[in-house]
Amino acid sequence: MTPADLFPTLAPWVHNLQNVWPAYVIKPQFATWEVLHILSLVVLGGASILLNLRLIGVGVTNEPASEVHRNLRLWLHVGIIGVVLSGLLIGMANAERLYNSAAFTVKIIALVAGVILTYGASAPIARADGQVSASAKVWWLIGLAVFLFGIGMLVTSKLINPGVFHVLTAAALIVLFATHGRMRWIYLAGLLVLIAAQWLGTHVVVKQTDFERLDPTNKAFAWVFAAWILGFAGWGLFGARPGAANRPLVQAVGYVTILVWVLAAAAGRWIAFA
Repeated sequence: MTPADLFPTLAPWVHNLQNVWPAYVIKPQFATWEVLHILSLVVLGGASILLNLRLIGVGVTNEPASEVHRNLRLWLHVGIIGVVLSGLLIGMANAERLYNSAAFTVKIIALVAGVILTYGASAPIARADGQVSASAKVWWLIGLAVFLFGIGMLVTSKLINPGVFHVLTAAALIVLFATHGRMRWIYLAGLLVLIAAQWLGTHVVVKQTDFERLDPTNKAFAWVFAAWILGFAGWGLFGARPGAANRPLVQAVGYVTILVWVLAAAAGRWIAFA
């Protein structure tokens, strides 16, 4: 599903965008604006990771969540404004390519979900030191639905569906960081076994040129990785340390609000490859 599929009547307008100011000024300096876009993602991602790890119950735990949010809120604003502004400008300069890109659709969906989850759920919960208001629950459900829709599009879209491994890798690292004690070592050992099994399965058992068997094999491993990661994330949500700041809902908000920005970044990178 590309913007061209959703809005076919906009084709003439989109094709002419590169001739409109400031697109024709931006295009020769595209690399510079792309760097600004990536730096904005780095700032946004760093601030989001620190804040939402605190909601999960790890990271900067020597300060209340409200203090962590107060120290990071400016960088959240800077990151989101930078991503949106630079994205609009480089998007105008490459409108025709984005118009036919399923990865761009996934990125926009992730951006919408990220704004909803950050400002509707994550930030209000952090300001309240882990207390979840009724409005935060509503925005969490809306943002989660949009996020899952974006994941569904990434998984089912040809040429860009390998990007799901970016999201799985990020999820695996977050769960590794959030898991403690013996369970962390069991989880890590399972990950290493799965990584080794996938390499052997897709380099030795199935040859790299045998796409008829290679694609289903990688898809099967993606499902196994997802099950392993979600299983231990679930254990962390419902079976680990109790406490108001680590309640399952608060932790789930932290997990998803980090991953939604990973999804946006991954989709953005796959625009260039698809």
